[in-house]
Amino acid sequence: MRKLAVVAFGGNALLRSGQKGTYQEQLSNVEQTCESLYNLLKRNYNIVIGHGNGPQVGNVMLQHEEGKRAGIEAMPMDFCVAETQGSIAYMIEMGLRNVMARHDIQRDVVTLVTQVAVNKLDPMFQNPTKPVAPTTPRSRPTSWPRPRVPSTRRIRKDVAGARWWLRQSPRASTTSR
Repeated sequence: MRKLAVVAFGGNALLRSGQKGTYQEQLSNVEQTCESLYNLLKRNYNIVIGHGNGPQVGNVMLQHEEGKRAGIEAMPMDFCVAETQGSIAYMIEMGLRNVMARHDIQRDVVTLVTQVAVNKLDPMFQNPTKPVAPTTPRSRPTSWPRPRVPSTRRIRKDVAGARWWLRQSPRASTTSR
C-alpha cells in the first residue's frame, strides 16, 4: 500500500507578492510548487492537494460585475467560488502532469470540486471579516452593485489617510451534512 501525503497549497503557490494574478503568473507559480512535490512522487506517494481561492474569487467577482456593463449577468459568490475552485484545480492538475512528464512518471491525476456546508445561523454571517477582493480606491465602488450574496459586504477602510473599499465574506464554521 502506498503512503499518502496531504499537501495544502497556500497563497504563494498561486499568487506571489507584487504579481497581478495573470493566468501565466499563476500557472508558472503552480508548476514551480508542483515541482517541489517531485520528491514525494519519486518515493511513490499518493498525493492529495488542497488549495484556497480567496484572491481569485474576489477577482472573478469583479470580472462578473464589470461584465454587467456589457449586459452579462453577474454570478453569485457561491458560483464564483466553484468557478475558481475548478480553474485552480485545472492549473494544479496541468502543473502536476507537466512535472511528471519531465521526470517520466506515469501516474493518474484526478481533480475534484467540492462543496462545504456551513451553519446559516453562524454569527459570522452578521459580521463578515474575510477579504475576498483587492482593495479599491474610493472613486471605484460607485460602480459596484450591491452584493447579491447577503453574506458579503462592502466596507470602507481608511489607509494612510485615503479611503479604500474592501469586499469581505464571513469566516463561517463548516458543519457535517
